[in-house]
Amino acid sequence: MEKLRMCTACRQMQDKRDLLRVVKDKENNISIDFSGKKNGRGAYICKNEECLKKCIKQKSLNKAFKSNVGEEVYLQLQEAIVGQRKD
Repeated sequence: MEKLRMCTACRQMQDKRDLLRVVKDKENNISIDFSGKKNGRGAYICKNEECLKKCIKQKSLNKAFKSNVGEEVYLQLQEAIVGQRKD
C-alpha cells in the first residue's frame, strides 16, 4: 500500500516517494530531508517548479511549521527540484 502525503502548495495527495520532505527538528532547524527518515515535523512539496513558486508565494512552509522559514531553505528546495529535472 502506498503512503500518501499532501503537498503543502497544491494540496494534492501523492505517493510519499514522489514528494520532497522538509523537516523541522526539536531545535527548530528546518532542512530538506532527502532520506525521508529524519526526526521531526515534516511537510511535503511536489518535485516541480510550479509548486515551489506557489509554496513561496503562499508561504506554505511557514504555515505548516508555524514559524518563519529562511530563504536558504527555499533556495535548497529550488536547487533540488531544478537539479533533479536536469538528470
